[in-house]
Amino acid sequence: MPVFTRTCHICEANCGLLVELEDGRVVSIKGDPDDVLSQGHICPKATAIADIEADPDRLRTPLKRVGGDWVPVSWEEAFADIGARYASLKARGFEGALYIGNPSAHNYSLGMAFPGLKKALGTPNVFSASTVDQIPQQLVNMLMFGHNALWPIPDIDRTRLMVIVGANPFASNGSTWTVPGVRARVKALQARGGRLVVVDPRRTETAETADAHLFIRPGTDAAFLAALLLALDEAGLVRPGRLATFLDGLEAALAALRRFAIADLAAFSGVAEAEIRALAGALGSGEPAVVYGRMGVSTAAFGTLNHWLIQLLNIATGNLDREGGAMFSSPAIDLVAGSGPGNRGRYRSRVSGHPELLGEFPVVALAEEITTPGEGQVKALVVVAGNPVLSCPDGGALDRALQTLELMVSVDMYVTETSRHAHYILPPCGPLSKDHYPLALGPIAVRNFAKYSPVLLPVPEGEKTDWEIVTELARAIAGARGLPPQNPVPPRVMLDGMLKRGGLSLAALEAAPHGLDLGPLEPGRLPGRLREGVIRCAPAECLADLDRLAAALAEPAHGLLLIGRRHIRSNNSWLHNSRRLMKGPERCTLMIHPEDARARGIADGDRVRVSSSAGAVEVPAEVTEAIMPGTVSLPHGYGHGRAGVRLSVARERPGASINDLTRRDRFDPLSGNAAFSGTPVEVVAA
Repeated sequence: MPVFTRTCHICEANCGLLVELEDGRVVSIKGDPDDVLSQGHICPKATAIADIEADPDRLRTPLKRVGGDWVPVSWEEAFADIGARYASLKARGFEGALYIGNPSAHNYSLGMAFPGLKKALGTPNVFSASTVDQIPQQLVNMLMFGHNALWPIPDIDRTRLMVIVGANPFASNGSTWTVPGVRARVKALQARGGRLVVVDPRRTETAETADAHLFIRPGTDAAFLAALLLALDEAGLVRPGRLATFLDGLEAALAALRRFAIADLAAFSGVAEAEIRALAGALGSGEPAVVYGRMGVSTAAFGTLNHWLIQLLNIATGNLDREGGAMFSSPAIDLVAGSGPGNRGRYRSRVSGHPELLGEFPVVALAEEITTPGEGQVKALVVVAGNPVLSCPDGGALDRALQTLELMVSVDMYVTETSRHAHYILPPCGPLSKDHYPLALGPIAVRNFAKYSPVLLPVPEGEKTDWEIVTELARAIAGARGLPPQNPVPPRVMLDGMLKRGGLSLAALEAAPHGLDLGPLEPGRLPGRLREGVIRCAPAECLADLDRLAAALAEPAHGLLLIGRRHIRSNNSWLHNSRRLMKGPERCTLMIHPEDARARGIADGDRVRVSSSAGAVEVPAEVTEAIMPGTVSLPHGYGHGRAGVRLSVARERPGASINDLTRRDRFDPLSGNAAFSGTPVEVVAA
């Protein structure tokens, strides 16, 4: 039976696969030992590709909602009706909106279709998973380095000390960090005498293997990171080295932080002052070291401040742009060269006045834009590869808001918690009928590489790729609105042109089925990669936000604070219809410390009611010392029990949505990112 090479498109690790096919059916999926990046590593998620391809619940034809029923329609009918209805709404003074989900970042051709759709919709109301994910990092990249896509990458393969704050790469396979086989890389770090330190409110899978794990109160990362910087400052360990010649404002940033006392910051974070000073000493030892933070510090009330402080730590210790520190890639396709640094603040949202950032409004504003009457009220919504009812804060409110839309279109393979509200569902073909190139994720890889995966299965008759759907939808809407016709360049042609500008070509990649190794990350990329030739260490926005941190230090502590979590066999809400991934013990449980459980009369396995000002859910309790006292944890991506969802496997164990508890009024004001971490909740026996 024929075996084909492929790159897994599901998460950011971009693992190389060997896919065995027989008569158009997937027989097996294994890791590719010759893949230049992953070298045979594979996680359970990759095997779910076979389940998606063969899933009887996956839609194969457009559906129109008629009353409470779904009726198959032709593509032509769907596009024509959508275009006419959207044009009518715009003519009546209403607005449209677009929501783009996380999988679009893993689909280069789909990403190329969005400019045309945005132009056809003609609306400022663009939302995406970025503002429930990594937008604080992109903002810090803009403020400090001059471009939102200039990402510092932890050089785990050459460091001597790695400090991970609010991240669990053993479950995520790395995030805003393409690093397949991270578990083996950590073992290699330890084997060469290096150390891994994890700072997290939960003893995660990554923390279990770390040399040290420090519990920290949810939402207090900025205090902890500021304390580390102050400890370096007091010990005379601020030594930026060669970076000093192109730093602007490092002393100003440190001076602004000196208003705080390390003891106060430590007490607020729950991390002992002695631990902070010891860690600062290790970071400032002169040995290669790197600090990395992810979801726990991004989806927090101080998300932007957190990432600013993380990069200040890498700068202050001389570990930015250094082997074993935080480095910058030399990607085959450079998304920084020749593009603008990113826009912000050009316009504001209608209801709450949220400023635009990178052409988007924060998703915390989506529900209110739909439900608040007045000129420009959103009455039409297009959702592409997204499930915001489960992934956005206060999902219950958004769930109710979607019911009021006059037109909703979902580009989705399933009838989900979100797409069940659509008037039309336009399903793309299966994943193996689409090609793949890591356009967005290659530049953040732990090693420079390039790899192209061609189509393995022909698009079945009557089906379309995501790119074709979005392109034809844009053409239909533009035509109905009387806009000039759009004639986009095919994605393969655009990709080939982008590769050739970097000295490669699509033909060269097609001749290298296991990918091309373009070498390790190299030091000395700065200041050449910087937009203005300097690193802005003291952005005014970050300095001003220290006032909010000072106010937070004086706030009384809440009884219980909620955090999320990930699992290696899950990817947001998208893989819960794979039976091979859903087998095993119940994963949608509320982790709670034994002390907190005893105080509430809760035993392991009991059903508990978790409530916040946004809503309430019931789940089984998992009593464990792996969570710190005062903290509870619920996984992200569940809640499949809503009426009308057509996910037969997921509905067998639907779980509850953590975002029925998170709040729209908790967000990072600098970036607009939702603040999931640290939601105050009450827990009682059900």
